[in-house]
Amino acid sequence: MAGEHQVKAKKYLGQHFLKDESVAKRIANSLTLKGYGQILEIGPGTGVLTKYLLKKDTTTHVIEIDTESVEYLKANYLNLSERIIEQDFLKYDLSQIFGNKPFAIIGNFPYNISSQIVFKTLELRHQIPEFSGMFQKEVALRICSKEGSKVYGILSVLTQAFYEAEYLFTVPPSVFNPPPKVDSGVLFLRRKPDFKLGCDEKLFFRVVKTAFQQRRKTLRNSLKIFNLPDNLKANTIFGRRPEQLSVAEFIDLTSLIENDQNA
Repeated sequence: MAGEHQVKAKKYLGQHFLKDESVAKRIANSLTLKGYGQILEIGPGTGVLTKYLLKKDTTTHVIEIDTESVEYLKANYLNLSERIIEQDFLKYDLSQIFGNKPFAIIGNFPYNISSQIVFKTLELRHQIPEFSGMFQKEVALRICSKEGSKVYGILSVLTQAFYEAEYLFTVPPSVFNPPPKVDSGVLFLRRKPDFKLGCDEKLFFRVVKTAFQQRRKTLRNSLKIFNLPDNLKANTIFGRRPEQLSVAEFIDLTSLIENDQNA
């Protein structure tokens, strides 16, 4: 019955259920628990990771969209039942649970929404000092990659603008039910002490996304939508491609465009 439930959940959610206790414990222990008193686990399934979070000196909440998983958690984790949120994480207003208080995010994330989970975390970065989770390996590596890498892109720059990103370890398919066709990777994000950009945030997001939409072109060509004057485009930074720029240089680039727009 459990196997049927897990296959069914995977079909709808892209979820692969972790069955290795040592991996679950290692993920739970990746959080430092400093600067916050609450944790939100996304997609707990049957609670393999949850049981280790509940042992910690914090308040754990879980958010799960699968009805059968919710029923299982309520039946087997009685001390958690009032903190189970049966909602879609991407659509749910988390202020209903946390208000303005800080909390960490953790989970074995469904592959098909893992990038969207990161983007929502960035929207809520003022409340989320730490984030730890399991992704498809290539996505985890992309988030943590530096300039010059072929996989360096939008997720890399936007995440690392606000968080220190660390790739922790690789997880083989054999520890999941059903096993995925690829390796998984666990990463840890710790918010930077001063995570304000020093430039217009909306413009920064727009510049980064626009630049990488045509990543093979130089910024002089990929950023034409901003109608930049010739004297600004003469700056050597516009002769480079987006994957060649560090996060700090993207912030500088945004400041150049912002100053031109405000002139």
